[in-house]
Amino acid sequence: MNLTRRHLLSSAAAALAPIALPAFAQAWPSRPVRLICPYGAGGSSDILTRVLGEFLAHRLGQPVVVENKPGAGTRIANDQASKAAPDGYTILHAAAPIAIGESLYPNLPYDVRKSFEPIVSTAIAPLFLVVNAAAPYKTLAEFVQWGKANANGFTFGSPGAGSAPHLTAELFIRAAGAKGLVVQFQGDAPAYTELLAGRIDATLTAISTAVPHVEAGKLRVLAVANEKRTPLQASTPTFVESGLPNVVGYGWYGLMAPAGTPPAIVQRMNAETNAVLAEPEVRKKAEAAGLQLRGGTAAEFRSFLDSESKKWAQIIKAANIKAE
Repeated sequence: MNLTRRHLLSSAAAALAPIALPAFAQAWPSRPVRLICPYGAGGSSDILTRVLGEFLAHRLGQPVVVENKPGAGTRIANDQASKAAPDGYTILHAAAPIAIGESLYPNLPYDVRKSFEPIVSTAIAPLFLVVNAAAPYKTLAEFVQWGKANANGFTFGSPGAGSAPHLTAELFIRAAGAKGLVVQFQGDAPAYTELLAGRIDATLTAISTAVPHVEAGKLRVLAVANEKRTPLQASTPTFVESGLPNVVGYGWYGLMAPAGTPPAIVQRMNAETNAVLAEPEVRKKAEAAGLQLRGGTAAEFRSFLDSESKKWAQIIKAANIKAE
């Protein structure tokens, strides 16, 4: 075999070979992996966590056991995961409040930057600006103009203090240059009751929650707070393209391991999760739950966490938001 042919064959083999990982990562896992979900059963977080667990189990060759640890705005799950052995057998499916909590709770038992190893961003939950269909404004620009002309500004419904919808509403009010009040409810349902009755002006919510009311002609969607339009509702413009470039906010999820977890395990978990997120069936199930899949590198997820923490800390301070 001449040198040229030998070189071509070896190059082809290398291209077809799996990503080279240290033997330690290839040996892991040798027993079930625990995947902690910070919310209760039935919601979008739980649905995505269980779908990821099912598909990861096939790729890892070991069961992935989902444990729901709801409560305290995800702090119970975060704390438990931060104290687990850094051996790759406990993974947290973290949610947006982990990056918000440090600005709301001064004495957290963990540090989002020091207590965890970011693995990969898994999904975002886009937030849609929804108003009563009987309202006089039909576009975001008209809504902003109306709010500025109204002596009391906007009234937004929020599912809870310090939540992504709450903070994004505060961000919008400031970007719009108007007055505003964000009213806190215990979840989305009572906020929708008030919006449908016309007692509040708007809410920021998952599209899956809004769709039945939109289809019934009772609510109207004006914008989505993504950087770019979302495939969940491609016809809806972003705040960015509507003239408010700083209004970006959403719920999100991502995998994190306890600090000190070997880099080889983080690397393999990142690669396997990205492969799972590329599965059409996973995407279909996620979108049915109102989620938009992401993926990417561990470094990208770490940078995102840092930017989220800084961004919302500024809003929490400006709006003088206090923990419930």
